[in-house]
Amino acid sequence: MLRFWRATINSRNGLAFAIRSEQAIREEVVALVLSVPLAWLVGATVMRRVELVATVVLVLVIELLNTAIEKLADRLTMDHDPQIGRVKDMGSAAVGVALVMAGLFWLFALAERMGAF
Repeated sequence: MLRFWRATINSRNGLAFAIRSEQAIREEVVALVLSVPLAWLVGATVMRRVELVATVVLVLVIELLNTAIEKLADRLTMDHDPQIGRVKDMGSAAVGVALVMAGLFWLFALAERMGAF
């Protein structure tokens, strides 16, 4: 039980640091907070509502991982390194893919709500 408690504290600390230090994280937390009531308006079923919020959570998770990669890379060296640059670009691409996926889910749900399907 103590290990679980410590892991919870570490997770809270990591999220708090990410929110304080990264604008993208703050924006995605706001998007998550907004997505909960919007999902109830847009989603035609309970499952669709859960899916809509889950896609926003997934974007936040990937952004947290990308931020961790960037912080670690910057800790290794602040000099320009092409390989580190490519790693950072791949992390950014992962966030971009997740954002496109989330956007498509939301557009599909809107179309479904409007009777297009």
